[in-house]
Amino acid sequence: MGTSNGSSTTDFILLGFSDRPQLEHIISVVVFIFYIITLVGNTTIILVSYLDTQLHTPMYFFLSNLSFVDLCYTTSIIPQMLVNLWGPKKSITYGGCVLQFFALDMGATECLLLAVMAYDRYAAVCQPLHYTVIMHPELCQKMVLTAWLGGLGSALILCSLTLKLPRCGHREVDNFLCEMPALIKMACVYSKVIEVVVFALGVVFLLVPLSLILISYGVITQAVMRIKSAARWQKILNTCGSNLTVVSLFYGTIIYMYLKPHTSTSQDEGKFLTLFYTIVTPSLNPLIYTLRNKDVKSAIKRILWIKKNGQQSHELSGKIRV
Repeated sequence: MGTSNGSSTTDFILLGFSDRPQLEHIISVVVFIFYIITLVGNTTIILVSYLDTQLHTPMYFFLSNLSFVDLCYTTSIIPQMLVNLWGPKKSITYGGCVLQFFALDMGATECLLLAVMAYDRYAAVCQPLHYTVIMHPELCQKMVLTAWLGGLGSALILCSLTLKLPRCGHREVDNFLCEMPALIKMACVYSKVIEVVVFALGVVFLLVPLSLILISYGVITQAVMRIKSAARWQKILNTCGSNLTVVSLFYGTIIYMYLKPHTSTSQDEGKFLTLFYTIVTPSLNPLIYTLRNKDVKSAIKRILWIKKNGQQSHELSGKIRV
């Protein structure tokens, strides 16, 4: 059904990689594998952080929220993408497109969470004696709430502005998901308002958090250089190294995507970069945090050990009754 401004609430056609059908089956297998890794990895981090009392710390509270964000937007994208890759139809409903757009714009929450995690590491390394006072539970909850509300507000603004643009009957989205640049290209009018809003939100949710992250890790680097204890130095490097790796992957890809001149980037390159930061990066985050972090690996072992011992005790008590 059409609307008065020329936009439409009918289905969209996601062109994706339809111009390269030989690649679609390969891409679908790769995407499916990364999706399973994302589901298992991020769900494991959330469960382990909740079940193991030794991980009831600000860092793992923030990490659990980061994992939940990754689960939200990958789940809003990948199932529909796999359906389109495996089947003849490449369509997505208007509601499904809105959901994808909204979930992707919640990436602002991830930007803010990464900044909060950098501040947490600054407090832990540079103010160790006052850490529990600085990062008290109430402050942690407020910072996470701010990150979620900030992402929600940003998503609502961008969704409402972009989806109201008149499309003059255009339905084909030249991407495998409903991403803002592809939807803006469908519009038959130029909107200065959206350009200004996107720039302002980019400064608030991209450049400001990135600046805070760089400042935090700059101060941390100076503090680490003064540490004489090799064991503590190594522990700090492992923890901060994981955070910095995730920050580099997330921000590096997005900055390259959105700040590089469009004339020098082919449409196919843009699709593969979008594929990387929406599908590959969320699957790498849990691997980075678990492989480089002894606390998480130890917590997983403790939970498995407790479960194993509990089963053995149950079996033993059953034999005694017999």
